[in-house]
Amino acid sequence: MPDQAIPSGFWERLAGEDKGESTLWSSLLRAEPERELELAFSPLAAPALALGIETVYEGYLIHYGSSRLFAPDEPNLALLLGDRLYARGLVLVSRLGNVAAVADLATLLELCARMQAERKQGDGALWAAGISRLGKGGIESEGEAFLSSGDGEPLLRLARETAGFEPVERALAVHALRFRKAH
Repeated sequence: MPDQAIPSGFWERLAGEDKGESTLWSSLLRAEPERELELAFSPLAAPALALGIETVYEGYLIHYGSSRLFAPDEPNLALLLGDRLYARGLVLVSRLGNVAAVADLATLLELCARMQAERKQGDGALWAAGISRLGKGGIESEGEAFLSSGDGEPLLRLARETAGFEPVERALAVHALRFRKAH
C-alpha cells in the first residue's frame, strides 16, 4: 500500500476532539511543540481507517509505551485516558460500517494485552500484521501461534505480503522509537 498523505487537521482531531468535554483532557495534552506527529501503523491500512487506527494506537502507547500527544502524570489518569482513546478509536472505525475491522482491532488489542501481561516481546509484529489485515480476516490464529512460540516472523511475513516491505519497516521503526522512549 502506498504512503498516505496526512489529511489536514488529522492530529488536531486526534488530540483535540474531546477537549470540549472536559478541562482534564486539555490538561493531559502535551504542549504543541512537544508533540511528536508521526503516523505509525495506519499507512498499512485503508486511508479511511487512519484516524481510528492512530487513536487506538495512541491509547496503546499511553498504556505501554510513550505517547505522541499526551503526558498524563498519574497512572490512574493514564489508564483511563488510554481506555478512552481505545473506545474512541473503535467508534471512529465502526462509523465506517466495517464490522470486520472493528472485530479485528478488538482481537489485536486482546492479543497485545495478553502479550504485555506475559511480558513478551514483539508487539510490533502483531500491530503490523493486524493493521495490514484490518477488515480482511485479522490475525487471530497467527497471533495465537505467536503468543505460543514467540516467533514473530510469520506475522511480519503476512504484513509485508499485504502492505509491502517498506511501509511495514517504517511502521516498525516508528513503533520501536515509541517504546525506546518509554523505558
